[in-house]
Amino acid sequence: MSKTTKVQFMTRRNLRHPARLALAIFSLTLLVGGASAQTLSTPAEHAILVDATTNTVLFEKSADTPFPPASMSKMMTTYIAFEMIKRGEVTLEETTIVLEQTWRDWRLQGSTMFLNAGQEVTIGDLLRGIIVQSGNDACVVLAEALAGSEDVYVGWMNEMAGELGMTGTVFKNSTGWPAEGHVVTARDMAIIAEHLIEDFPELYKMYAETSFSFGTDPQTGKPITQSNRNPILYTVDGADGLKTGHTQESGYSLTGSAIRDGRRIIMVASGLESTRARSREAQRLIEYAFRNYKILKLFEAGQVIEEADVWLGAAGKVALTVAEDVNVTMSRNQRRKMTVILSYDGPIKAPIKKGAPLATVRISVPDREDLVVPLVAAAAVGEKTGFGRIGAALMYLVFGSSGR
Repeated sequence: MSKTTKVQFMTRRNLRHPARLALAIFSLTLLVGGASAQTLSTPAEHAILVDATTNTVLFEKSADTPFPPASMSKMMTTYIAFEMIKRGEVTLEETTIVLEQTWRDWRLQGSTMFLNAGQEVTIGDLLRGIIVQSGNDACVVLAEALAGSEDVYVGWMNEMAGELGMTGTVFKNSTGWPAEGHVVTARDMAIIAEHLIEDFPELYKMYAETSFSFGTDPQTGKPITQSNRNPILYTVDGADGLKTGHTQESGYSLTGSAIRDGRRIIMVASGLESTRARSREAQRLIEYAFRNYKILKLFEAGQVIEEADVWLGAAGKVALTVAEDVNVTMSRNQRRKMTVILSYDGPIKAPIKKGAPLATVRISVPDREDLVVPLVAAAAVGEKTGFGRIGAALMYLVFGSSGR
């Protein structure tokens, strides 16, 4: 027999009923789709706003529409190098030589870290030249040092994009220099940003550096120091990355991130009309996320959500629970209008293994697809034997319960 329970949550008074609240909100932890009826708007042509702590999309606009990424694609250039460092295949201290042809090709092409032909440079300096100075020359020298050629390195970049689930991205070079077919999506930029942060926490700290000195001015002999172009490092509390971009075709773009009290927001915006507009919009979107959405700690792993009747079991009921702690990002309006249905086919026949999926919770939030999440057995339940089976069956037929 199928059993369903429906609960409507409308006011904060429901906080007095912890078990019911936990049941209602649990699966929103896994919710990754943004609302379609959104009050937020942006002049950016493509945008996405993600609470990375709970993997929740708070806002999106044309997030899966491809566009030229410009220097934002350099995030994947550094990801490949970070991965090789993590595996021990290369170190930050290792050096390489700048090829003369590479120097000639890139010494006047866009951003540069002012490398010279025949110069010896460390992998660490090249990475900072890419991250802080957005050096196109640094990208190509790094690619040649680690893969033998830029073409091979770009192949690695595309392979990694596939592994990370970046379904709308195609790289044609390591620099982000305009090339036919070189495209990304806002969602994919958020994905690579999150992986840089989570996969390489120590190396990622380079993205928070606001300046980098390399080489000397041939006229003055003084070190050449360049500032990080990422505007939110100077305007947003907790900002620690990531990368700007600009082309004539796609306008001004930025993938940015900030963390406050353990909560991380990732923002991508592209198609803005100026550096000033990029700076203002990035700051506005991040502040909107921190201000209007909150993370709620609902319950801990193992907390009982419901008890289901058991048929012919050594115990009359089995507790239903979740395996992990539950933290949820949502707005006040979402919490008010959310509805929840818990359902299972009962009584559940013994034996039951601990951790077996026994029930589902269907979460309905306005303007979003329903999300269904399993609840599992908190403990094993064995079978009744002998006359105990007959007694339990009679009790269920007479009283509608499996006993106890």
